[in-house]
Amino acid sequence: MTDQLLTNPQQIHEFDNLELLARQVVEGFIIGLHKSPFHGFSVEFAEHRLYNPGDAIRNIDWKVYARTDKMFVKKYEEETNLRCCIVLDASSSMYFPENAGQSGAPRLNKLQFSAICGAAIMNILKRQRDAVGMAVFSDEVEFQSGARSTNVHQNMLTNKMVELLNRRDKIYARNNTDRLKRQTAAARCLHQIAENVHRRSLVVVFSDMFENMEDTEEIFSALQHLRYNKHEVILFHVVDKAHEMEFEFENRPYVFVDLESGEEVKIQPNQVKTFYKEQMSKFFNTLKLRCGQFNIDFVEADINQDFRQVLLPYMLKRNKMNG
Repeated sequence: MTDQLLTNPQQIHEFDNLELLARQVVEGFIIGLHKSPFHGFSVEFAEHRLYNPGDAIRNIDWKVYARTDKMFVKKYEEETNLRCCIVLDASSSMYFPENAGQSGAPRLNKLQFSAICGAAIMNILKRQRDAVGMAVFSDEVEFQSGARSTNVHQNMLTNKMVELLNRRDKIYARNNTDRLKRQTAAARCLHQIAENVHRRSLVVVFSDMFENMEDTEEIFSALQHLRYNKHEVILFHVVDKAHEMEFEFENRPYVFVDLESGEEVKIQPNQVKTFYKEQMSKFFNTLKLRCGQFNIDFVEADINQDFRQVLLPYMLKRNKMNG
């Protein structure tokens, strides 16, 4: 598989150009759709027609003109002016796994995975001439924009994602007394984001939702707030499933570090594995159940799996909204 057909996190080697990376992910996804029962998705324009005087010049396909010496206009199947807000959790727990990129470790951490998925969705929105905004939160709403469809606006959002990825060095500087510790305040922040997303939108949330798992009512209240404001919502629950859900570690002493508080605990995994898995399963199932009650699409997004697990549910949701 060539670099133009990226679909899997294990193929990612660098983040020098997030926009290019997102485009490659989407191209690989589209080619996969063409080989699947989902061939009907109109992720790109459906056909061409001859240019007529008065048509917008921006819709002329100049590549076709260069080949044929005739002017054709891209004719799109879907011009629904969808408004989408991509919400990224940038709390310190999203930088797990700490050793992402090292030999034998998952290539991406949770925030890197989320940023690539968010940028890929932005690329699809751009192809379909839809408007996109973005919000970033940790212990506060750090950034929120309105939804626009211009290239300048989308480039600005991509640059904001790159800024988040560049926090990594400070996150992992263990000897740095100013080490970044951003806790998750998902409930409070989602309430604020819900109030600031104007008009009916599709809100796409990327988060591990690791906030006070013993008392989840505030989180559910915030998610319900988004639905009360008439937004359609997809929650991608971003996790490293093997380690965070299944607690798959060798049975030897480990020092586990809470990336948000800095607290450390030394244990052998087998001493707590059963209890840990029970608690995580309880949290996961409750979150999934309550999302179902609020008509929120809940999707498990394992950073060790390919990007189709995110892009396909997004496209299914989008087509359903157009139906």
